[in-house]
Amino acid sequence: MGDILVLYYSRGGSVARLARQIARGVEEVPGMQARLRSVPPVATVTARAAPPVPEDGAPYVEPQDLAECSGLLLGSPTRFGNMAAPLKHFIDGLGAEWASGTLAGKPAAVFTSTATQHGGQESTLLSMQIPLLHHGCLIVGIPFTEPQLNTTRSGGTPYGASHVAGADDEPEPSDEEAALARALGKRVAEIAQRLTTAS
Repeated sequence: MGDILVLYYSRGGSVARLARQIARGVEEVPGMQARLRSVPPVATVTARAAPPVPEDGAPYVEPQDLAECSGLLLGSPTRFGNMAAPLKHFIDGLGAEWASGTLAGKPAAVFTSTATQHGGQESTLLSMQIPLLHHGCLIVGIPFTEPQLNTTRSGGTPYGASHVAGADDEPEPSDEEAALARALGKRVAEIAQRLTTAS
């Protein structure tokens, strides 16, 4: 089976729930499976090292996850229109993978969550695509052939899957947000499968 790495940082749970919807979409493609992984939090002052395994949620990512995957979906909450520091810290440490071309030629997509409709979703999604381009990934978005992209009144963009948590910090995606997240996961898996078969 081909593995699609669904890698994310989530603080309030919204991004983790989007990741699970994306994983469902990946696994709609016969012969493909989702590998859910997370990145540990970072702090300006470290009192003690983060545990090697998180207390709950997806395991922390390891270098072999990047090497073994056929495609990648990267998720983060927004931080002032940009990805969160833990994800950026992880990406900044991928010099060896960049030099060796570990991700070159692999399809990749992005996803995010914000508290408000205009909280920087699209700029965050675009900011996550930039390092993926440097790694040689093939960027995958959501085409307007997905009907929910035309009707959603909350999250979901052509740049990637997204969720609007609202003032009450509702982590559960709406039906349309979930459908678009599944569609993105399925699309990356289908493209990865075609690329693997062609080579």
